[in-house]
Amino acid sequence: MCTGQCARCVGLFLIPLSLLCIIGNALLLVPNGETSWTNHLTLQVWLMGGFIGGGLMVLSSGIKAVRAGGKGCCGAGCCGNRCRMLSSFCSSAFGVLGSLYCLTVSGSGLQNGPICLQNSTGKWGYPFKESSGSYLHNESWWSECMEPPGVVRWNMVLFSLLVASSALELLLCGTQLVNAALGVFCGDCRKGKGVSEPFVG
Repeated sequence: MCTGQCARCVGLFLIPLSLLCIIGNALLLVPNGETSWTNHLTLQVWLMGGFIGGGLMVLSSGIKAVRAGGKGCCGAGCCGNRCRMLSSFCSSAFGVLGSLYCLTVSGSGLQNGPICLQNSTGKWGYPFKESSGSYLHNESWWSECMEPPGVVRWNMVLFSLLVASSALELLLCGTQLVNAALGVFCGDCRKGKGVSEPFVG
């Protein structure tokens, strides 16, 4: 597969992943699908790892990668798409940072658990913060959270989605970083396609 085709393929995967991260982060802002709990959200939700990092930053990388898979910027591939590949290289580095940010924030949110009204104390707090993430495998602990309803499962599912999506984004952005570097130095191997050789009698 040539660098242009690879870039387009990677970009077409990155765009829906970034949109998935944006939706996941948006849902974290409304626990149990209700807006009445927005004053009891974790720091990791407000850091917007899915919206900013895995979302907008990676979306930019995906769009640049798709564009890098197009025709040469000077027409008929005269520069072998090197200009667009250079732009995609810089954008992919930006995407690597964004996906790392999302992965770190989401992993932290998953480990610490949600803020909720605790059954044992009657106060709002992080009942699972000291559990090092072991609450994820012990559903009997979840009853410690009285409000918002179902907040433990809500946070766990959405943060897990962000962790998985950002990890895949990191892999794809890293792949495009290498691919774009090859495209800058070697050009797009498709540049000669569709150009007929002159007839030599």
